[in-house]
Formats: sequence, structure tokens, C-alpha cells
Amino acid sequence: MNGWLAISPLFVFLAVYLLSSLLAGDFYKVPVTAAFLVASAYALTITPAKPEISGGWRSRFDMDGRISVFSSGVGESNVLMILIFVLAGAFASTAKDIGSIEATVNFTLNILPARFVYAGLFLASCFISMAIGTSVGTIVALVPVASGLAAQTGASVAFLTAIVVGGAFFGDNLSFISDTTVAATRSQGVAMREKFRSNIRIAAPAALIVLIVYVLMGREVSVAHEILPVDWVKILPYLLVIGLALAGMNVIAVLGFGLVVNGIIGMASGSLGWTDWMVSAGSGISGMGELIIVTLLAGGMLALIRYNGGMDFIISGLTKHINGPIGASFSIAALVGLVNFCTANNTIAIITAGPLAKDITGRFGLNPSRTASILDTFSCLVQGIIPYGAQMLMASGLAGVSAPAVMRYLYYPLALGIFATLAILMQKKAPGSAS
Repeated sequence: MNGWLAISPLFVFLAVYLLSSLLAGDFYKVPVTAAFLVASAYALTITPAKPEISGGWRSRFDMDGRISVFSSGVGESNVLMILIFVLAGAFASTAKDIGSIEATVNFTLNILPARFVYAGLFLASCFISMAIGTSVGTIVALVPVASGLAAQTGASVAFLTAIVVGGAFFGDNLSFISDTTVAATRSQGVAMREKFRSNIRIAAPAALIVLIVYVLMGREVSVAHEILPVDWVKILPYLLVIGLALAGMNVIAVLGFGLVVNGIIGMASGSLGWTDWMVSAGSGISGMGELIIVTLLAGGMLALIRYNGGMDFIISGLTKHINGPIGASFSIAALVGLVNFCTANNTIAIITAGPLAKDITGRFGLNPSRTASILDTFSCLVQGIIPYGAQMLMASGLAGVSAPAVMRYLYYPLALGIFATLAILMQKKAPGSAS
């Protein structure tokens, strides 16, 4: 299949989403699920029938092979993510109903002056995500708290959610236990500490500038309501989620355990009975419905794009006219970014682009640790700015706002992209490498 035709479902998705938004006069009201449904139907239509079907009307209209490819994309890695969505929704809803959000917000406001709430939330997100190595886990733990802080300070829920998302990507990009770090370093054959040294020179200045911005923006923030005493027992679910994640427990086990703890605390305190706990958990799961649908449709559509050669087309196009180390570095950045755009999974993007990036690194005398840093940084950058990425879907679902509403406040990914670009422009050739 022609390469442009293979990747055309992406353009259809963007066109439908943008056109619908313009007709509605509001970019934040159009459901991304509908745009993905149209694009998925189009992708099924343009995909050739199974090779073993020869000639006649069946080769034109048979859908078995196409649906098989689509279904493989739906189930490839999405089942695990959907289970996380389900448990996260149930945990967040039950934590809210037993009063954990209010207790955590009161604790935050008691120890942190209101003017430092933005900066404090960003620092907490950076620290937790770096410690546990997962942006999704950080978002699950802190977005509900961000929503509570918004109610107390009068700030935008979308803005505070974006602060958490930005900090979550900071840690995911740098953590030694992050799957993106593992994938990037292994693909280039470098030690994690070498990649960390290259990465921190990019991420630290970006985070520092964003932190200063949040300090300045928070100068006029005040608490809209009286700060109440802290109910320490009800903070326990969030402390457990963070603590167990720091200890290395699987995120599904963490959320499942947290859900049970919410039920115990709710029943012991009289906040929730058994039926109330079940209703609350069910409500939280139902609230994740749109995220689950987007995950399924996006996975199927992107599988069809890969099947039709769209990924190979992107890779060959980007590497055709490389000229010098700077051009080579930008080609690696564009390669992993576009693959991430097509897969909505930064780890898979790194694994896919890694071997070719290693070849480019050797041919153009790049520093392998810098290449690993580029792979991780630009995959995280793109993952943070696509509305159908798992992190953005999770954050918007937990906060009850649209993904585009959150994306407009993502300052850290923007700063990270600027410093990563500057790092490429100012790079030096690796010692002893060929030109």
C-alpha cells in the first residue's frame, strides 16, 4: 500500500476532530471517541483484504482479515491498561466518597502556604514520579488531590491537573526504574547513569524554569474556604498508594489494595456502607468509559496503520536525507516522536525506533548516551501532548475535564522540548567516533 494512504487514518482523525470542533465552536466539547470511530472505520475500509482471498467480490468486501488486524491492536497491550483504568476509577471514586481528598487537601494547605501550592504540587509530582518510575501511578495518586486544591483555592481544575501531568513526565523521563529509561538505555547499550547525566542537563533547567513560573503565578493565590483540621486516617489511602508504589509493588496490586483499604476506612468511620462502597466503585468505573473506548479504538486503528506499512513509511522518510550529526539527532527525535504519535505508547515507540537510532548514532558519530536521552525525552514529550495518550486520558478522566483543556496548561513538556532542541543544536561529537 502507498505510504501516505497507510498513514491517512491519522489525518482523517485530526481532520474530523478539528472540523467538528470548528463547527461546534468549542475545541473542548467534541468527544475524541467519535473522531476515532470515524478514523477507525476509514482505516478498516482502506486496508486490503486477506491475501488468501483472490479476486471477485469477496476480495473487495470481505472484512474478516481487516477486523482480525484491528482486534489484535485492540488486545495487544490494552487489556492491562484498561484494567488499570478500571481500578483507578474505582479507587479515586471511593477515596473521594470517604473524604480522603478533603483530608489530603487540608493537610497540604496546613503545611504549605497558599502562594506555594502550585510549586509544591509540581515538586511533589516530580519527586513521586521519579521515585516510582511511572507517570500513570503519579497521576492516579495526585490528580484527585489537585482537583480538591482547585476547589479550595479557586484555581482551574485543568490547570492544576496539568501541573501534576508535567511533574509526572519529569520523573518518568529520569527515573532509573522507568520502563522508558530501561528501553532507551538497552537499545543504545549504555549505562543508566550515563543516560541520566545527559538527560538531567535537559530536564533540570526545564523543570527549574517551570517551577519559577509556578511560584510567580501563585503569589496571589489564597484559600477560598476555612482550612479544617486534618483527618489523618483518611489520608492513609493516598499514603499507601505512594508508599507501595515506591516499594516496587505492581500498579494493579497497589490500586486493588487501595480500593480495599478505602472500603475498610469507609465502613469503620461510617462514611460508606457495603452497598455505598459498591455503588461508589461502580460509579468510578463508569466514569472511565470514554477512556476505555478511546484506548480500544486507538489501538485497533494504529494496528491497521502498522499492518499497512505506515510505520515503515515514516521511518524510511525520516532517515532518507540525514546530513550531519545535528540532522541525525533531529531525525532520531522526529522518528521516535512520530512513532509515539502513531502508537500512543512511549515505551513501544522507543523499542521500535531504538535499533534504527543506534545505527544512525554509529554512522554519524553521536554520543550513545545522548541518543538514549533523545529517545526518552522526545517520546515522553509527544506522549504528554497527544490527547489520546494513556496519561492524558487518565488525568482528564480523574479530573472530570477534557484532555485538550489540560493540554493548554502543559508548561513543562513545552519547556522540555525547548531545552531538548537546544541540547541537540549545541551537541559535540562523541570522542573517537567516526565522522
